[in-house]
Amino acid sequence: MDNDRFWHLIEKARRLAADPTDAEEVAGHTTTLLADHPPAEILQAEQVLWDLMAASYLAPLWAAAYQINGGCSDDGFDYFRGWLIAQGRATFEQVINDPDSLADLPVVQLAAAEGWDLDGEAILPIVWNAYQVATGSESPADNFTIHYPVLAPEWDFDFGDHERLARHLPRIAALYPA
Repeated sequence: MDNDRFWHLIEKARRLAADPTDAEEVAGHTTTLLADHPPAEILQAEQVLWDLMAASYLAPLWAAAYQINGGCSDDGFDYFRGWLIAQGRATFEQVINDPDSLADLPVVQLAAAEGWDLDGEAILPIVWNAYQVATGSESPADNFTIHYPVLAPEWDFDFGDHERLARHLPRIAALYPA
């Protein structure tokens, strides 16, 4: 299982979902699809997933998640990045390159209008769940490593400071006014 095959599973799961923006539904379909693979490939998907989580561990994205979800703890940021993975490769890559582009996504605009949080906690255990379905046992605890990068120091400010946030993420700030 490599990065391309992992994203192919996510895209296939999104096509199966009645609402491809629903991370929980995408996670369920991804788990089912992944469980059809050999156990060794299922386990390889864990490293791919956590490499994507590390690649998206960015202060500007955390600031955007803070605005979108009305606050964002460490766990909340994990769940937000799970949601982002469930949105598919093109969206994921666009957003990690330009977190302010989240404001252009219809699902984010709808979340802003309706006051919804964007949460993809269900994406995080897809490999564990798929492995259990496929083998009847738990996946090994030491199956992956994760190395989060150091967060950019220029983003070391209170993400609730709307004026300062607006200088860095103007479209998100406009979508979520103070």
